Amino acid sequence: MRKKFYFLIILISIIFGIFLYRTYDLMYVKHDYYVSLYDKINNIYIKGASAPRGRILDIKGKVIVDNLGVNTILYHKPNSITVEEEIEIAKKLSYLTNYSYRYDESKLKDFFMIIKKDIVEGLITDEERKLYNERKITKEELEELKKERITDEVLDTLTLEEKYASYFYNLMNDGYYYDNKIILKEVSEEVYAEILEEDLPGIFGEIAWVRYYPYEDTLKSLLGSISNSLPEDKKDLLNKGYSLTDKVGISGLEEYYEEYLRGEKAVYKLEDGKLVLVSPASRGNDLVLEIDMDIQLKVEEIMKKEMAQAKKVPNTEYYNESYVLIANPKTGGIVASTGLRINDKDLGYQDVTINITKNAYTVGSIVKGASMAVGYQNKVIDIGSTMLDSCVKLNFKPAKCSWTRLGVINDIDALAQSSNYYQFIIALGVAGYKYKYNMDAPVKIEDFNKYRDTFASFGLGNTTGIDLPRETSGLKGNIVAPDLLMNLAIGQYDLYTPLSLLQYMGTIANKGVRLKLRLGHSIIKDEKVIEENPVTELNKVDLEEKYLNRIEEGLVAVMNSGTGYYYAPRGIKAAGKTGTSESYIDINGDGRNDAYVISNTFAMYAPYDDPKYVMVVISPNTSNLNGKSSYQSGVNRLIAREINDYLFSS
Repeated sequence: MRKKFYFLIILISIIFGIFLYRTYDLMYVKHDYYVSLYDKINNIYIKGASAPRGRILDIKGKVIVDNLGVNTILYHKPNSITVEEEIEIAKKLSYLTNYSYRYDESKLKDFFMIIKKDIVEGLITDEERKLYNERKITKEELEELKKERITDEVLDTLTLEEKYASYFYNLMNDGYYYDNKIILKEVSEEVYAEILEEDLPGIFGEIAWVRYYPYEDTLKSLLGSISNSLPEDKKDLLNKGYSLTDKVGISGLEEYYEEYLRGEKAVYKLEDGKLVLVSPASRGNDLVLEIDMDIQLKVEEIMKKEMAQAKKVPNTEYYNESYVLIANPKTGGIVASTGLRINDKDLGYQDVTINITKNAYTVGSIVKGASMAVGYQNKVIDIGSTMLDSCVKLNFKPAKCSWTRLGVINDIDALAQSSNYYQFIIALGVAGYKYKYNMDAPVKIEDFNKYRDTFASFGLGNTTGIDLPRETSGLKGNIVAPDLLMNLAIGQYDLYTPLSLLQYMGTIANKGVRLKLRLGHSIIKDEKVIEENPVTELNKVDLEEKYLNRIEEGLVAVMNSGTGYYYAPRGIKAAGKTGTSESYIDINGDGRNDAYVISNTFAMYAPYDDPKYVMVVISPNTSNLNGKSSYQSGVNRLIAREINDYLFSS
């Protein structure tokens, strides 16, 4: 008996202890959690239509992308509201907006079937109704029969007021019933006030937010766009608190920095059938770019002027776009980035800057700095190696020559005067051959990879790490042949993006250190930096410092006495390389290459002893080689020269 008593005492103590613990846990440890849980169960909260996204600023704080608040009318379906009541609301909205929103003819039948059920039922025969009751036709088939018999004459039984009301009724019932439905956007202050004064059930007003671009189309494609609702390929964001009606960045910087730029929507509490504001919408974090808008706008101004002039000279019928990229070689930060496409008819311009991440071009001799590195690495040449510039003739292949006979040249001259022959001899040496006239020279993919691996270490044929979505690395040729290996060495085989050229020249400026390119500088909230985009080293070129210095000497010679002489003013101590490529293009979209054109490229940095800027200028298809004259446009050189005058004039 005594044991049972002790057991009972212990059991009561345990139960009491558990009770005390749960009480303490509820009142103190998890108090906020249980209050929140109770709140969620017993109250209904609705989010607003949109929230202001974070702004995008340039490095000096100038606003490149802002938000503009617009008056918006929304509808949230009240509990127990009838179809008849919704139709009356829709009619009232039509009246208040002066019947400005015309009904959709294609949706009018659906509306008719909702509000004129008696008439619609009369369109079905007793025999068809019997078939339905006997389950010989489905409900969907029966409804389709009704719809087919709603003729224009039947629809004309609707009043004009009812037809216009259908516009709003459809919006009020589109999507999920629990969502806020946007009924009107960018409403005038007068109409906005009149609608809200009517106090229509479920109708409320809110300031919605749209993107505003103070500099209009400048950088527009790079900044990116925003969807009006969650796209199919972004449905994974539902797990991060997004809803199907949320706007989201779908391209460019808006997409890449979505998690920072996204704002917080206003929250409403449903009380007695009305929405009461709990917390207002709040703006997302601001994104500060490396872009300097003063430089950006000047670059655009120069480009537009020179591109318009270029379209007036002979043989430029296939020329329609140019790209300019300027960066800080010490950080990888992009200071200006412009891609412009000119319209032949009215000389208007379209921003195509985003193409820097995906379009790849045959860039020509601009790659020869990296080609020299391949020669040094593989011990084919050394500092001061000389040869007599000539042509290379392989068995069953036409002779391949430099643009002119350059005489006896060394490695510096080869860059300064852009010798193709010098690079051809290196390419054959890399494959293990010493050139002889009309020789056979079978090559292997490994020979191509020696070039491609070194090129990639500079950035050519590689992704740059830029903070933009879906960057490509260019295009690689897939045929292995000795003449194509020689073409690869002079930039006439693989294709490269403008970004990869920028990183390549920046790597040389940085003594072989390849830095990640970046547009974003930092994330700020309330003018305080909350996250910085660090300078990131991707790799170092596997080349002795003496050879990197020798390549720089060659690039300095390009600007002082070689092919880049007219691309920059004297005295700025520039190092750079020009490129000219020949290619065939499809001009009418029939899949056949039917025009033979020249494209021009240029890359440089200055001052070479303490680099401030690295720049790339690309102008595809500048001259038609089958034109009526031999004139070749100098638009790429003129753009580069004028930008250099601006950058280094002070």
